[in-house]
Amino acid sequence: MTIASITSSRPFRLVQPQGVLHCGSVSLEALARTFGTPLYVYSADQILDRLQLFQQAFTDRETLICYAVKANSALAILQFLARHGAGFDIVSGGELERVLTAAPEAASRVVFSGVGKTAAEIDQALGADILEFNVESETELELLADRARKLKRKARVALRVNPDVFAETHPYISTGLREHKFGIDIRRAFRLYKSMLGSRWLEPHGVSVHIGSQIRSADPFGAALERVNKLVRQLDRAGISLGSIDAGGGLGIDYHGGSFDAAAKVREYAQALQSALAGFEGRLLLEPGRFLVAQAGALVARVLYVKRNGSKTFVIADAAMNDLIRPALYQAHHEIVPVRPRSGKARAVDVVGPVCESGDFFARDRGLPPLRPGDLIALLDAGAYGMAQSSNYNTRPRPAEVLIHGRKTRLIRRRETMNDIFAPEILATET
Repeated sequence: MTIASITSSRPFRLVQPQGVLHCGSVSLEALARTFGTPLYVYSADQILDRLQLFQQAFTDRETLICYAVKANSALAILQFLARHGAGFDIVSGGELERVLTAAPEAASRVVFSGVGKTAAEIDQALGADILEFNVESETELELLADRARKLKRKARVALRVNPDVFAETHPYISTGLREHKFGIDIRRAFRLYKSMLGSRWLEPHGVSVHIGSQIRSADPFGAALERVNKLVRQLDRAGISLGSIDAGGGLGIDYHGGSFDAAAKVREYAQALQSALAGFEGRLLLEPGRFLVAQAGALVARVLYVKRNGSKTFVIADAAMNDLIRPALYQAHHEIVPVRPRSGKARAVDVVGPVCESGDFFARDRGLPPLRPGDLIALLDAGAYGMAQSSNYNTRPRPAEVLIHGRKTRLIRRRETMNDIFAPEILATET
């Protein structure tokens, strides 16, 4: 993406006459001076816009948007989404604790997914009276029944079925085929629903499906929902009436900086789902994550050095793979733009971090305008799976995070200190 192509469809834009990259009306240079780098910056306005696209696209059907907490679990973002009517899709007891801390009133809007729920996590969710357990195996269903009986808490159940639908995406984030660890073979679901009818502690509440992440076409979603709707009709004929269908998440974005019409994408997605759900009058649950927050965030870093090794030029930044691992893990693309562009001819460079790994890179052979030590760069579309997947590798403190809403800037996570990193560790004492 060229500097000139940064458009108003994203919250990060160059503001003239200074020629400085802003998030909304706030200068990233000013944020870096105040909070240091590396720094995650998020636009609350963009997150709300994306949430409302989903809410408005399904006005003719009762729908709950359950934000996928794993995408970005910042407490302030969860609180913000809850205040605007969102529910939450969680995959661990820790994520449930985050929701209950940020928005305790939203417990009744939580669905619990994940293939490895522990007894303690199930007890925690039963105690919170969450909306629904998305059960992923027969043995999990047995454990859920046992824990519900012991706690005398009825569990609302949706089997997460695996529809064996291929979604063209990275193999690490594809989840809808039989060879994947997720879900229950849809052909076995009918028998499992019937088995719940004799249980005092399990309520067949819905059915769930999730075929993967970063899926750009609506067609696979429609194909999966058609198979789910067929199962629901079969169950209804057998006297098992399900009140909800959870269509999962996975709608993708454009990471390459081209023109991206988010509203059109959501309309296309909604049309595919509505067509597939013909005849079903119950509640629809959706689990978007990346689509809501990815393009709302950027990682701001400072250039430390520019060096040449033979024919290669390396731009070494103070952010690293521990701050944003997606390029190293998935070979993911993030657009990189100078915060204050210099004039001059673009040249191919590798943008890398200080971590002692050859895999610590953000871009290879990327054409960028001239950069010098001290310059700021922004890695765009980093609001999802950035901070959520960060670590302290090389004993590096994790970045601070700020949330921009209108003209207001709010620090939502302070930069970690060495005391934070060392706090859980215990030195041996002499005897």
